[in-house]
Amino acid sequence: MKELILGGARSGKSALALRYAQDTGLELVLIATAGADDPEMVERIRRHQAERDGRWRVVEERVTLAAALRAEATAQRCIVVDCLTLWLSNLLCASYEGERYLGDSSAFARERTALFEALPSLPGHVILVGNEVGMGIVPMGALSRRFRDESGRLHQELAQLCDRVTLTVAGLAQRLKGEAP
Repeated sequence: MKELILGGARSGKSALALRYAQDTGLELVLIATAGADDPEMVERIRRHQAERDGRWRVVEERVTLAAALRAEATAQRCIVVDCLTLWLSNLLCASYEGERYLGDSSAFARERTALFEALPSLPGHVILVGNEVGMGIVPMGALSRRFRDESGRLHQELAQLCDRVTLTVAGLAQRLKGEAP
């Protein structure tokens, strides 16, 4: 089972993903794509850790997501990737200095392709979490516009590959594709 859970910031998508994963009865693995680069992010990570109990094994991977998924996926595991948005940011920001494009998006293209190639053949249950960012105004900066566009394309392609897609708003889940768990 491959699942995509989308929603805005603080919409309840991560909590929903954790609940769905725990309901599978499988071994639980969280692949975290965030890094503790500043005090505010350290606090966010601490809060997320407090939401999980001791059943979770955590793998931190900011860039090579497909490789981490291949290494962790087994028929006996449910993996939650939290979140695609930070993973995408990590990849895109490596190609920019401020708003100036450095002309090298090879890491982004390589890792995106690797994810699309890996996902269909992974054993077990995989739940991908991402922020839906395309419902607002068009951003002013080039990097911000590229991020919004790439995020939208990423989510569209993943939705096609996933068995189940859910949109979360105000803590409420709306099934977009597939059967309810």
